[in-house]
Amino acid sequence: MARSNARLVRFGFFALLLILSAYILSKGSSTSYSVSPASKQQTANTNTNANANANDNNKVPVSNKEDASLLKAQDGSSSADTKKVVSGEKVKAAFVTLARNSDVWEILGSIKQIEDRFNHNYAYDWVFLNDEEFSEEFKRETSRLVSGTTHYGLIPHDQWSFPDWIDTQKAAETRERMRQQQVIYGDSISYRHMCRYESGFFFRHPIMQQFDYYWRVEPGIKIFCDVDYDIFKFMSDNDYEYSFTISLPEYVTTIPTLWETTRSFIKEHPSYLHQNNLMDWVSDDGGLTYNGCHFWSNFEIGKLSFWNSPAYLEYFEYLDKAGGFFYERWGDAPIHSIAVALFMDKSKVHFFDNIGYFHNPFHNCPVNEKIRLDKKCACNPNDDVTWKNYFCNNKFYKLQGLKKPEGWERYGD
Repeated sequence: MARSNARLVRFGFFALLLILSAYILSKGSSTSYSVSPASKQQTANTNTNANANANDNNKVPVSNKEDASLLKAQDGSSSADTKKVVSGEKVKAAFVTLARNSDVWEILGSIKQIEDRFNHNYAYDWVFLNDEEFSEEFKRETSRLVSGTTHYGLIPHDQWSFPDWIDTQKAAETRERMRQQQVIYGDSISYRHMCRYESGFFFRHPIMQQFDYYWRVEPGIKIFCDVDYDIFKFMSDNDYEYSFTISLPEYVTTIPTLWETTRSFIKEHPSYLHQNNLMDWVSDDGGLTYNGCHFWSNFEIGKLSFWNSPAYLEYFEYLDKAGGFFYERWGDAPIHSIAVALFMDKSKVHFFDNIGYFHNPFHNCPVNEKIRLDKKCACNPNDDVTWKNYFCNNKFYKLQGLKKPEGWERYGD
C-alpha cells in the first residue's frame, strides 16, 4: 500500500513538472516588437462596412513550432519556413495604397514585397483607395496576397476634381506651358488630383479612422531587407510620428510659389511653428527661401493624428485655396515634408537605414555590411543614394546629431 502511494506521489510530481515545462516553453522569448499570427482573413469591402472583419489582435498566439505548423496547415499554406510566433498586441495600423483598377498587376508585386519581407508575420490590414469603384478582379487578386484584412474605399468626387475656386482655363494654360517646358507630369490633370488628395484627404477617409499609423505603398516598389520586427510598434514605442527612406530636392519649376505661400501662412499662424523644428533642413537661409529638400513620400510611415492636427489641416486648406495644385504642380511630398519640418518636433522624425527601398529611379540600400547580412538584404550598396551630395540625408543627420553608419564614405560623393 505504501509502495503504491509512493508511486502515485512520484507520478504526480513528474506530471506537475511536465505541465510546468510545457507552460514555460509555450511562453517563448519576449521582444518589444513581437510577431502575431498571420492567418488569412476574409476580404472586407469597406465601401459598405469600414469596420467589417476585425484584425487578428485577439487570437490566441501560437506558442511553438509544432503549433505554428498546425496553424499553417489549417490555413492551407506551407509550413516549411514557419517561425516561432510569440504573443504581443498589434498597433492600430494599416498599409494604404492609392491605385486604379489598371494598376492591379503592378501593385501585386509591391504587396508580395511587403508580405514576404514583413507582413506575413503580422497580418496588418491593407487599405486601397480609388476615384472609381474597384473591380472584382482587383479585389480578388489583391486580397489573395494580403495576410490581413483588405479594405476598398471610394474617393468622393469633390476630393478628386477641380474645386469651385479654380479657374480651369488658367489651370489649362499652366499645363500647356509645362508640357512645352517638359516638366515631369506638368501636363497631367490626374497627377494633380493625386497630389491634392495625398496632401489633404487620404487620412480623412472613413476607413482610415480606425487606424493610428499607416505605411504608404505604391505600385512598383521594392523592399530589399527583412523587417523582422513590428515596425508599427517600433514607431509607437519610440514616439515617432513620421519616417522616411529617401530625401532629395524637389523640382523648382513645379513649386515656384509654394514657399512664399507657406511663409504667408506662418506669418498668420506663428504659434504653429514648433520650437524644436527642422526649419534648417528645408531652408539654408533661416526661412527666407526653400532649398527643395523633401522626404520622398512614396514611402512614408506616419502617425495619422499629425495630418489631422489643426496646424496641418489649416495649412492644407490655405494651400488649397491658393490654387497651387492646379496653377503650378505642387506635390504632396514637399507639402508633407515642409509641414513635418515646421510643425512637428524634429525628435519625432525617423530615418530607416535597415529596410532597403526602391522606387524608380532611386535606391536605398544599407551601406553597413552587418545590417545587410543580418536582414538578408538583396541590394547593391553601390546603388544607394543616401550619402550622395545631391540628396538631403547628410543635412538631416547633421541637424539631428546622428552618427553616420560605418563605411558611409565609400558610398558618398
